[in-house]
This record gives sequence, C-alpha cells and structure tokens, in this order.
Amino acid sequence: MASEFAFLVHPRNTLREDMGILFGRPFSLVPERVWRSALKHLPVPPMVTGTMSRVDLPGQVTGRIITVPLTPTQLLTLPRTQVQARIGAAVDLARDLGASVVGLGALTAPASVGGKAFAKRQDVGVTNGNAFTAAMTLQAMEKLTATLGRDPLIAIVGATGSVGSCLTRLYARKHAARLLLVARNEGRLQALAADVARDDVEVAISVDMADVAEADLVVLLTSSPDALLRSEHLKRGAIVLDDTVPRNTDEKLLEERPDVLIVDGGLVEIPGFNLRGSIALAPKLAYACLAETMLLALSGHKGHFCMGDAQVDQAEHILQLAHEYRHLGFHLAPFRSFGRLVDATPTETFAAPAEELVSCAA
Repeated sequence: MASEFAFLVHPRNTLREDMGILFGRPFSLVPERVWRSALKHLPVPPMVTGTMSRVDLPGQVTGRIITVPLTPTQLLTLPRTQVQARIGAAVDLARDLGASVVGLGALTAPASVGGKAFAKRQDVGVTNGNAFTAAMTLQAMEKLTATLGRDPLIAIVGATGSVGSCLTRLYARKHAARLLLVARNEGRLQALAADVARDDVEVAISVDMADVAEADLVVLLTSSPDALLRSEHLKRGAIVLDDTVPRNTDEKLLEERPDVLIVDGGLVEIPGFNLRGSIALAPKLAYACLAETMLLALSGHKGHFCMGDAQVDQAEHILQLAHEYRHLGFHLAPFRSFGRLVDATPTETFAAPAEELVSCAA
C-alpha cells in the first residue's frame, strides 16, 4: 500500500536568488552575507517548500519537499553534530507530517554519512537515493558511449563514493570497457579496481583530476560545493556527464570549450506527478534520488533502504519498482545541458532553449 514521502533539499550558494524564489522578490534584496550569517547562527527551522501529488489523484498530497536551511558549504564545513542535528530536525518534520520514507537530497546525504547518522531511527525510513541514481547514470552512460565509437576511455570521478562504487560495478558487469577510476583515496581505488577488473574490463586508477584529460567520457560523482572540473581537464570532443548536486561544472565551460558536451545527469521523467514548489528543474522532471524516494513510498516500503554505499542489488530492486510504476514515469529523461535540451552527440550544437528552469534548492 502506497505511503507518503518527504525529500530533503537545501539552498544553493546563491542564497539571495533562492530566498527570493521561495518567499517572494523582497527576500532577494537582503544581502548575501546577511542570509549566510542568519542560516549559520540563528535557529532557522526546516520548512516545507513544495508538495507533490499524482495526476490521477488530484488534490491528494503524496510527498513534500523540505528545505534544510544550510548552504552547501555550511553542510560540509560546520561541525558535523550541528549539521546532522539540523538535518535530523527536517527528518522529524517529515515524520510528523506523515512521511514513512525520507529521501536525502543533494549534500544532506554526504553530510549525514550517506544516511548512516539516522540508521538507529525506527520511526521513519531513510534513503540517500543513490541506488536509483547509479542505475539511471548507467543508462545515461550507455546512451552516451554509443556516440563515441569503439573502445572509449571512461573516467569515473568519485568512483569510490556511494554512487560511484555501485555504478562502476554495474557498468563492469554489463560491458567490456576501459575505465579510469578517480578519487582521493588510493587504497579504496585499488580495492575497487581489483574487484571489477577482468579480461575485457581494463581498469586504471588516479588521484589526480588532470588525468581525466585522456577520457572520452567523464562521469562526475563527487560531493563538493564548488565546480571542480576545468577546461584543462578535458580532451577535445569529450562528453561530461555531471551527476552532482550542487553541480561540479560551471556554465563558463560552454564558452571556453564549445567542442565539449556537458550533460546534466541523474534526471528522471515523472509525467504522472505534479509539483507545487521548486526543485531547480523543468516541470515533470525529478532527480533520481527523489525518484527513488517516491518509488519506495509507492511500493509501501518500510524501514531504511539505501544508506552508505549503494549496492548492486538495491539498484536492481529499484529498477524493478520503476518498471512496475512505469505508467507514472520513472524513466531516463531526454538529455539536457544546464537545463537546456540537447542532442547528445559531440558534434551537435545546442537545441533551442527549453522551458525556463524552476529554480531553487536541490
């Protein structure tokens, strides 16, 4: 039996803009430094900033978007106990409003150790959404590599993370490949490489972003409040699949490197749902981590689901649920680049801009 869900988001680094969108234009006139100081020092509570309902059940709220009032930088740099207490308050709010499963969006997941900070809770289920994110990223990789000819080199940046480790295993199980696994911890990289390498899967590792300049496809899966990928990191004609929120690519790259295609990753179509509010996406789109939360609620899942590293069997299970509820959507969305629809081939130019983005926290 279906149940209600909640999904946690947070403001982007452009607080003035986000607050103006959420609460009205006068709030965008408050100086950025004032907003940052307020969120850091004042006991600003979590707040419901959006609701979701099924098209076939109009007027019935099935899910809520709850904003954790911390910036990306604050989520990753303030004392962990303070940050997790703020995220925990948002989980409490979700529970009190009737949610049986809560999804951790954007940096609320790494800030709570992939959800492990709430593993002892028995009053509500928690998922970091990374299983479906890995599954949808795999499908996007398969479509993109089909445009690259024979034997492309694929760099997975953040390969040892929750999404990256699952994605690497999923891809290596299904495809012959040349993989470059990039992360900070060389020991974890070596262990992952040893786990997936076989006769038709060639694996190299690196702790240096500069090495991705050899890759034909770069998949970004890192948790950082800043754009990490720069022009010098990319070979001519490369494709970048940016599966990060906040994103690790800057729109300036489009001007600096018109030969490169940057694709927004982790996007799922959900035509069977309506959203009142704002998650920084065009209508009828959702992040895969949000979609995972929705699928668990639709299936009546009880307890926690994905905490810490996503597992291959979890990705396979959530794909089965996506197939079961395919009448509501839950399939890979057409490719976009910074919100604009694109033709996903390296030589094509951008299509005409799509509908304006629904802005704010994600």
